[in-house]
Amino acid sequence: MQLLTCTIQPYAWGSRTALAELTGRPGPTGPEAELWMGAHPVAPSRIESSPEETLLDRIEAAPEPTLGAPVVQRYGARLPYLLKVLAAAQPLSLQAHPSVEQARAGFDDEERRGVPRDAPTRNYKDASAKPELLCALGPFEALCGFRDPIATADLFDALVHLGATSLEPTVRALRGSDPAAALRQAFEGLMTLPRPAAASVAADALGAAARYEGPFARECGWARQLGELYPGDVGAVTALLLHHVELSAGEAIYLDAGNLHAYLRGTAVEIMASSDNVLRGGLTPKHVDVPELLRVLDFHPHRVDKLAPRPAGPHERAYVTPAPDFRLSRIELSARESARPLRRGPEILLSVRGSMLLECGRAAVPLAQGTAVFIAASDGEYVLSGEGTAFRATVGGD
Repeated sequence: MQLLTCTIQPYAWGSRTALAELTGRPGPTGPEAELWMGAHPVAPSRIESSPEETLLDRIEAAPEPTLGAPVVQRYGARLPYLLKVLAAAQPLSLQAHPSVEQARAGFDDEERRGVPRDAPTRNYKDASAKPELLCALGPFEALCGFRDPIATADLFDALVHLGATSLEPTVRALRGSDPAAALRQAFEGLMTLPRPAAASVAADALGAAARYEGPFARECGWARQLGELYPGDVGAVTALLLHHVELSAGEAIYLDAGNLHAYLRGTAVEIMASSDNVLRGGLTPKHVDVPELLRVLDFHPHRVDKLAPRPAGPHERAYVTPAPDFRLSRIELSARESARPLRRGPEILLSVRGSMLLECGRAAVPLAQGTAVFIAASDGEYVLSGEGTAFRATVGGD
């Protein structure tokens, strides 16, 4: 068992309070967006007892004791998941992630073309897919999954009647007979407009959205906020094609490859396949690649349902997804309770509340709020006791 020292990513949309409060530190001088826990090469966690050594170093030096033979056989000498705490004070970009086939093709192409892996214009930092599960730690809002195009056509038609006549071609596209083809035509038509025309459409649509009163008032409100943050970006308009999702603490959503989304605000635990591949379509100062985003998007209408956790032990509830790379569960302990989870290979435990003690054999590690610990496959069974809440990241599968 090893306590981890983890990297905080200072992206501009990050909170100035959430991660500091979680980890018991003074407030930062700048935004703190993501706390990374794992062995991704971009920002591997460090071993607290050996600060010069990263978890990636430990895995590469002893893959089978660290990961277990079954994980090494399936994934090689790599931890297949990445755990994060995401703290969004402002919306993230409009984005999607590739499938494994798309990621391999994109990565190989950029390697052949000699695009440096740390280049800001690089799309594919690795050859992996990036399915992800997000579990809210408090109120959290997101836009994700294309809405039925007929419902969106009715919304856009209302905006046309409020003065956004430049949306008329989009309304016609959305009323096409094939839903996926209709959404592709509408999205592509907006996203590929020349910059002056795109800015004009955004101004028209968001001006009309300010006067809209109807069932999509919340979505229109967010579109206006996005437009204020990114003036002239037509991504604020295409965001209106997506479902608006509100989560409470403990509720989760799962996003597979090709699902267009934008996280809006809130703090959450996020687990994903160990990848940093993001295709952005706008609402960001970072690299945007609309043609590549169009290549990976799934345009079928899709409502992203909330995931209800299932019992996985006396004090443990798991969020079950199709992803083989990861599994996330939540352990809740009251005073004088203890849990002895069934081992599932290499694990990361993250405490988000309370004070607990992790015991394995003769070793004991205190787990204070905001603390993360790595448990190697060879560590054997352990006992978690105390009072608090911990999230448990393991490899997926049965």
